[in-house]
Amino acid sequence: MALSANLFLRQSQSLVMTPQLMQSIQLLQMTHFELTQFIAQEVEKNPLLEFPSNDGEASDERAAIEDEQFGHSPEDAGSDDGADNRAEALSSDWYDTGGSESTSRLNDELDANYTNVFPDDGGPQRLDAPELVGQWKSMPGSADGVDYDLDDFVAGQVSLRDHLAQQIPFVLPDMSDRLIAQNFVDQLDDAGYIQVDLGETGERLGTSLTQVEHVLAALQTLDPPGVFARSLAECLAIQLRQKDRYDPAMQALVENLELLARRDFATLKRLCGVDEEDLLDMLGEIRQLNPKPGSGFETGVSEAIMPDVVVRPSSDGGWLVELNPDTLPRVLVNQSYFSRVTRNGEDHAFLSECLQSANWLTRSLDQRAKTIMKVASEIVRQQDAFLLHGVDHLRPLNLKTVAEAIKMHESTVSRVTSNKYMLTPRGLFELKYFFTVSIGAVEGGDSHSAEAVRHKIRTLIMQESPDAVLSDDDIVDMLKKGGIDLARRTVAKYREAMNIASSVQRRREKRALAKVAGF
Repeated sequence: MALSANLFLRQSQSLVMTPQLMQSIQLLQMTHFELTQFIAQEVEKNPLLEFPSNDGEASDERAAIEDEQFGHSPEDAGSDDGADNRAEALSSDWYDTGGSESTSRLNDELDANYTNVFPDDGGPQRLDAPELVGQWKSMPGSADGVDYDLDDFVAGQVSLRDHLAQQIPFVLPDMSDRLIAQNFVDQLDDAGYIQVDLGETGERLGTSLTQVEHVLAALQTLDPPGVFARSLAECLAIQLRQKDRYDPAMQALVENLELLARRDFATLKRLCGVDEEDLLDMLGEIRQLNPKPGSGFETGVSEAIMPDVVVRPSSDGGWLVELNPDTLPRVLVNQSYFSRVTRNGEDHAFLSECLQSANWLTRSLDQRAKTIMKVASEIVRQQDAFLLHGVDHLRPLNLKTVAEAIKMHESTVSRVTSNKYMLTPRGLFELKYFFTVSIGAVEGGDSHSAEAVRHKIRTLIMQESPDAVLSDDDIVDMLKKGGIDLARRTVAKYREAMNIASSVQRRREKRALAKVAGF
């Protein structure tokens, strides 16, 4: 068979991910903060995109209020006579220093007493000061139209490092010691702990180990108590020394915190050389200490979670699902600017591309809002019992069920529910919270949600008494009576995931707490 080059005409179909389609998918899973940043970048580089602004309306409203207050028409606003009238009104009403006559008029008009309450100062009191007048003029709605932010007058938060820097000069007068102390301060974590090798620090700073230990010991006396500790045991020991409660028995307890975590009170009594009553008193003192002394200081600005969807009861007995207007992005396409510029024939190709990009962005944002609304409405329809009665009635739900109901792909539903929040009468929940696995029921009944089962296990353990602590087998039997078929190892897995101790450890702790309450 001879080999030769030939031409063939063939038709085929394929799915192609265009850059705009990929960007639309990314918009769908963006959070409110990420979406705001993305839109700001697009507005910056696209001259046809702009944010809606009500500054003009606000200025007109302020001007109308001023016109009504000072009694002149809008036509006089741009004339010198209007300005003179306004200045005269201000001067006659507020800045007049005519003595008792003007003060009496102010008392009558404002129903206040502006007489001189300090007669020994020798003369009538002026009602204004230049700096106060400047502040009054800069308030919102003033003639200058200059606004101010109340946050500018709020006192700044004191950080842990600033708080320590104020105390270091009092305990370390030597400048070389302060330099070592500053090195330790720079290595503090948010909890107030420090992880350093003293020998290596001394070699790096060119000083002796004795001096480094002296500086660290001085720093451990600062406020808050327990700061500059290298471990939890040392943190507790520092606080106990400041309270003069670090005796040999307490030292043995602090050095064996792993036994305390296991609730091995019998071994602790033997190591500390105390009876049960003294051990309970020591445990009470340990509970009053702060394991994270640096946590009381601000480390950064906390951002509040903005719900994307708001759900509230409607008048017809159902639920009203709405998108949160505060999280909806607002962007406009300036069509008039495009028409005005392209009419002159300048930069037509560039602006046409910008117009296409702007229209695509607005359509994508609209489609994003509609998709979120569809998914949220279906979640509310599926979890109606949860909204009415609580977590015990949370139904098992997966992405496929919602996707089939709204005729979308599962991946689309997954992107919508990622980092999106819903505000309900039951609280604020992430959309993924409503998707839980199904747990079988006894004798073919309705299946149960894993989150609802975990809530039942937590409730049973919280209601147990010190004399009747429930084992995992007991919890299995009680769940089976409630129609939930669950294996013992699954109960143990759920219990450990919720950081709940075993029945043996809970029995020791509950009895110890009961005795402490009795004393």
